[in-house]
Amino acid sequence: INVAVGGCKIELYDKDNYKSYVETAPDWMLNWINEYGGNPYGRLIELAKKAQKDGVIKGILLHQGESNTGDSLWPKKVKGVYENVLKDLNLNGAEVPLLAGELLSEDQNGACASMNEIINTLPDVIPNSYIIPSDGCEGIPDRLHFSAAGYRKLGKRYADQMLRLVGNKPKNIELNATSPDGKIQLTVKMKNGMPTYNLAFNSKSFILDAPLGLDTNIGDFTKNLSLKDSLVVSSVNTTYSMEKIKKSNVNYKANEAIFTFFKDGVNAFDLIFNISDNDVAFRYKLYPQENHISCVVKSEATGFRFPKGTKSFLSNMMTPMTGFARTAPSYESDYGADIAVEENDSREGYVFPGLFHLENKVWVLVSETGVHNQYPASHLSSFKEGIFTVDFPNTSQNNGFGSSGAQMGLPSFTPWRTLTVGETLKPIVETTVPFDVVEPLYEPSMDYSYGRGTWSWIIWQDRSMNYDDQVKYIDLAAEMDYEYILIDAWWDSRIAYERMEELITYAKAKGVDVFLWYNSNGTANDAFQTPMNKMNTAIARKKEMKWLKEVGVKGIKADFFGGDKQETMRLYEDILSDANDYGLMVIFHGTTLPRGWERMFPNFMGSEAVLASEMLVFSEDVRQKEAFYATLHPFMRNAVGSMEFGGTVLNKFFNKGNAKGQKRLTSDVFQLATSVLYQNPIQFFALTPNNLDDAPDWAIEFMKRVPTTWDETLFLDGYPGKYAILARRHEKQWYITGVNAQKETINIDLTLPMFNKGDELKILKDDEQLKGSLNSSKLKKDKQISIQIPSMGGIIITNE
Repeated sequence: INVAVGGCKIELYDKDNYKSYVETAPDWMLNWINEYGGNPYGRLIELAKKAQKDGVIKGILLHQGESNTGDSLWPKKVKGVYENVLKDLNLNGAEVPLLAGELLSEDQNGACASMNEIINTLPDVIPNSYIIPSDGCEGIPDRLHFSAAGYRKLGKRYADQMLRLVGNKPKNIELNATSPDGKIQLTVKMKNGMPTYNLAFNSKSFILDAPLGLDTNIGDFTKNLSLKDSLVVSSVNTTYSMEKIKKSNVNYKANEAIFTFFKDGVNAFDLIFNISDNDVAFRYKLYPQENHISCVVKSEATGFRFPKGTKSFLSNMMTPMTGFARTAPSYESDYGADIAVEENDSREGYVFPGLFHLENKVWVLVSETGVHNQYPASHLSSFKEGIFTVDFPNTSQNNGFGSSGAQMGLPSFTPWRTLTVGETLKPIVETTVPFDVVEPLYEPSMDYSYGRGTWSWIIWQDRSMNYDDQVKYIDLAAEMDYEYILIDAWWDSRIAYERMEELITYAKAKGVDVFLWYNSNGTANDAFQTPMNKMNTAIARKKEMKWLKEVGVKGIKADFFGGDKQETMRLYEDILSDANDYGLMVIFHGTTLPRGWERMFPNFMGSEAVLASEMLVFSEDVRQKEAFYATLHPFMRNAVGSMEFGGTVLNKFFNKGNAKGQKRLTSDVFQLATSVLYQNPIQFFALTPNNLDDAPDWAIEFMKRVPTTWDETLFLDGYPGKYAILARRHEKQWYITGVNAQKETINIDLTLPMFNKGDELKILKDDEQLKGSLNSSKLKKDKQISIQIPSMGGIIITNE
């Protein structure tokens, strides 16, 4: 039964007051109204009563609102009409639902799209009402009406909703996949037209009915979806070699499962899961819709719902445009350890990765990888309604410039979201999934070399940016047999380009290559250090890189980025790609988390993205928490990507004088241990020229030999925030490294399967007063060794 008047307000159907509305109606509308005897509502009831003689009214359909745009009382007015209809037709509201459709949507540039927000409040006043979404329903140029195709799509949605309400529910499809060893079980299913997923490890659930989907400007692909009743499963078996991650040779085996989702009968997206024995990675593949071959992803529904009793280890996303020179966010926040998930209410959310410990003793590390110029970097939302969701960058980032969503050509893939799971922390520390599921984006222009370096800024600060002091640090690098020196901010004004060329020549003569610092920010923030405006635009960047190549510079450190928006991801990629053209390696500071970049970009050499060594200089709180943070990084930040920390301090004080001021609270052995504990293919250590005379000989000798690339990494023992003990192998040489953040000394019997009975081991360890010493010990038959690590102390065991 259809009684409709185009262009009218809802007031026309108010049976008690419609006459006053009719009196002001334009002539064209009066003609329409008169076709219903001057009373459209009365005609509706008249026809409905005739229908009731031979049939049963099952529902009421409403599509109206353009003429009431902005009317916050509209839902109450609709309720009045609805209740009059129920009364006049003797209907039970619990049995007769109201279906109300949205107007032409924002993604179709609808002129009245703002009214949809009001329409969607209707269920708040009419419990048995349902909103029919109009996203993706095409319109005509008047921006008010749907096209024929749009009406058909919207009509099908009305029909689908009504069929569900009368009991013709879509088949409950539930699809399953597992890891190669069968220990990880994945279930993907539909719930009221919305996709969800569940994950279990050894039958222990760790993700429960978590949402999936994306909201785009060509359709809302989070609801009113259908799932194809079969999936495509295949095996993945890839092998690759890469010196600059925690493991040099990787064989990745996984089961790939592809789930296909439809909206209005059209393929909306594929959900692709790669499931290996301890890792889950998934991403979306979005398809063209009708004539749309591009889209903007406005938000994601992707979520992580953990069982009750889960504890979290998280770092806050920083409030944008705050902190030093408004450079936040830069992934340099404090950590909360062993916090109940429901207590995580940070307004800005939490950075990746996030570590979670479930009551069933399962550990889960959540992160993302494969981010480049096609997508923003995302993070975890605040914990709301029992769930963390994937959040896009705050619009204020990057000085407000650029969108927070993703602009994509279609078809296209989103980044991978990853979950690493285990009943111990071993899979967390040893995972390579950030690199397993990505591919190199270009070939290296040359063979890049990894290694160690010195840098003056961390201890001697800005005043050391002069020719003479840099000579001293070049000499230090040469004495330590290091490959590099990093010359930090202000070199362009305090040394200048011409003298820098002389300095580079001097360094080369000493067998030392040079990295130079640059400010990347452009207009992203207020960081004022120079050189600036050299890396943020293509023309300036290529001109500068041409000079860098000509004078023999091997790499750059780019600092002070604007956040996680897609525009900034493009800048990272542009800097890396251009640098590769000129044979330059790149390190990022004041930066986001690297997301698979070690494999994607062959000249990428690590990112800071952590409360690094500079904060030990500036903050007493960070100095107090140095050991606490050190015992988190192997399980969190450094578990998913290279971490350019710039540490290993042998000065007793964080200044040039080394006599008073900001005192170091951790031991010398602790500092040496971090050179192995923290993984990055190029490490600029915080040594100073005076350390050659005032540091213990065993410390200097160790720092002369310590490598920065690893063939193997093993978890031995530890708990995040308390202590950490790892083993790393470089060629045939093993390094066992451990630190302790607890107040009391820890005593542990370590099993060392990498060694043989009778092996002579060298041990650097601390006594209770944090005085370090070099010792030797032969390994027993059971390959066990008893160790003690005092609070704020460390240990290193090698088979040299």
